[in-house]
Amino acid sequence: MRVAATTRLLIALLVTAFIYAAPIVANAAAYNPQNTSVAANIKTVDLEATDSARGVKIPALVYLPVTRVPAPVILFSHGLGGARDGYYGYLGQNWAKHGYVAVFLQHAGSDENIWKDQGRIKAFFAMKQAASAKNLISRVMDVKAVLDNLDAWNTAEGSPLFGRLDTAHIGMAGHSFGAITTQMVSGQTVDGESKLTDPRIKAALALSPSPPQRGDATSAFSSVALPWMVMTGTQDTSPIGNMSAEKRLEVYKALPAGNKYQLVLFAAQHSAFTERMLSAKGETRNPNHHPAIMAISNAFWDAYLKGDADAKAWLQKDAALQLLARGDVWEHK
Repeated sequence: MRVAATTRLLIALLVTAFIYAAPIVANAAAYNPQNTSVAANIKTVDLEATDSARGVKIPALVYLPVTRVPAPVILFSHGLGGARDGYYGYLGQNWAKHGYVAVFLQHAGSDENIWKDQGRIKAFFAMKQAASAKNLISRVMDVKAVLDNLDAWNTAEGSPLFGRLDTAHIGMAGHSFGAITTQMVSGQTVDGESKLTDPRIKAALALSPSPPQRGDATSAFSSVALPWMVMTGTQDTSPIGNMSAEKRLEVYKALPAGNKYQLVLFAAQHSAFTERMLSAKGETRNPNHHPAIMAISNAFWDAYLKGDADAKAWLQKDAALQLLARGDVWEHK
């Protein structure tokens, strides 16, 4: 009888433990970064940000969830020779459907206008010349100007963004030269200083990141305080800047521990993060790359712009591995 009573007590304790533990397990299992039910419908809006100090306007294409609830904002900086409305539309649509206002900038002086209507050789040298420190500073100023304009767009009646922006939660993302732009405004230091870092940015995503041309990666990235995610590929090379796939890995290695993540896609070329053709003739795009990029970036934004604890647990419990293929690398610290 005593054994039976003890057994019943143990069973009762186990059942109670299960009842209280079940909601936590269920919530973790229920989180799905591929879920776009937040905003199944989106629209796009063309806007221009004004930088009165420089006397310039910055064109922006906004991917907007069709919902009246204020949403966190993600700014995106295109790569060298890119544009606000080309090459990265899959990201803008994905983030908007996942409940974010995605603002894609266009940077004069390093956009598609530098190479259009030119032959291949002239276009290459024009691109190489445009990858300058001067244009990088101009891009940083573009980002700051758009950040300055967000509140005006959000508070002006009649604005397509009126009441639509959660300007307390802003993320920054970019590819290639846009990744460098992102790095500069979200914590990278130059000669030990981070004067270009903008405190309005709360998290950063760098696609095809780059270590500094001058100095070493440790001095540039070891004091980055913001949550950062970097994504690259084992074939992510670029002739401009002589950037190798191995060099790109230096960025994550140099970042301090604490909310830092890296995704390395096997056999992903530089263009794998865009909608452009791959560099190798006749080579087909890996159909798993874009879905992985979209889902994992969604989880990152959810964790650090929406404060979603389940999203952060999803990232740090390596659930991302379920979305990856053989040879892909996922790591965090």
